[in-house]
Amino acid sequence: MRISIFVPEHGTIEGITPPFRSFQTANEFLTAFGKKPIFEVEYVGLNQHVKANNGEYTVQTNRLLKDVKETDLLFIPPVFGDIQRGIQANAAATAYFKALHAKGCGLASLCVGAFLLAETGLLEGNKCSTHWAHIQEFKQRYPGVLVEDGAVITAHNNIYTSGGASSLWNLILYLLEKFSDRQTVIMISKYFALDIGRDSQSQFAIFKGQRNHSDPEIQMVQDHIEKHYEEKITIDDMAKLISVARRTFERRFKEATHHTPIEYLQNVRIEAAKQFFEASRKNVSEVMFDVGYTDTKAFRDVFKKITGLSPIEYRNKFSKRLPELNSRPDLIYNET
Repeated sequence: MRISIFVPEHGTIEGITPPFRSFQTANEFLTAFGKKPIFEVEYVGLNQHVKANNGEYTVQTNRLLKDVKETDLLFIPPVFGDIQRGIQANAAATAYFKALHAKGCGLASLCVGAFLLAETGLLEGNKCSTHWAHIQEFKQRYPGVLVEDGAVITAHNNIYTSGGASSLWNLILYLLEKFSDRQTVIMISKYFALDIGRDSQSQFAIFKGQRNHSDPEIQMVQDHIEKHYEEKITIDDMAKLISVARRTFERRFKEATHHTPIEYLQNVRIEAAKQFFEASRKNVSEVMFDVGYTDTKAFRDVFKKITGLSPIEYRNKFSKRLPELNSRPDLIYNET
């Protein structure tokens, strides 16, 4: 698996080196465990030599970004100092980010690297995290992006973002576990003296419907969805609640919430499913029916699209009753 770390012009070394060192060290631990190293880690950039921290450091890239035709995961670290200057200096990278994501590459922004990621337009209508001190600036520049105030990590559509400062380590650990295994992540957390406790992992973005708008009728529909998400709800049903034509309703709903009605319903249902997995003894099939799905594949596909994990992966990762579930074959859900 190829891991590429973009070295931004006017970047900060504190954001550039952590993902590089983490995935390189993961290879070392995998070798120590008698396994094959699985990560190819590289620095990429707009230039061969990139100055960081106002010229205090110079980073030599392994490849130019324009020569990267494909990679599996690309990290976008933060810029240093003036964000507007950083955006302008890295403007040429935007098209490459978009092209790589279109080919299946995951994009992971660290801290205010979210500004560079947002320049692609890929965050439009989706959730993201960034440094708390820059949230208002981010919202003003990208009003169509749903910033999760205080969220350490967001994950959606193969795009990952982290909050400010040390939150970047939470995202690195999350992605390391996603692409390797728990044992390796535990060793990395010990090696770098990082907290891998449930408190940090449980702060992944929680869907809260956008209500900071001035359309009370759409807010009424949001209330209805959140109270009756387990029922069969169609777009026509929603439109009838406020007595408008379907097309008018869809336009107003998207303008107010930055989601289509179906996307909003899906997010509410999946958020409810996540809470069931975390706190109840229900198996995946039971949760699927409880949140309004009757088709196994549809539930699995939507769940993974929103969370980045399959239902069984999420339950195994976050359930408080994991030992009991693993010892009860009748509670195990077959995803095949």
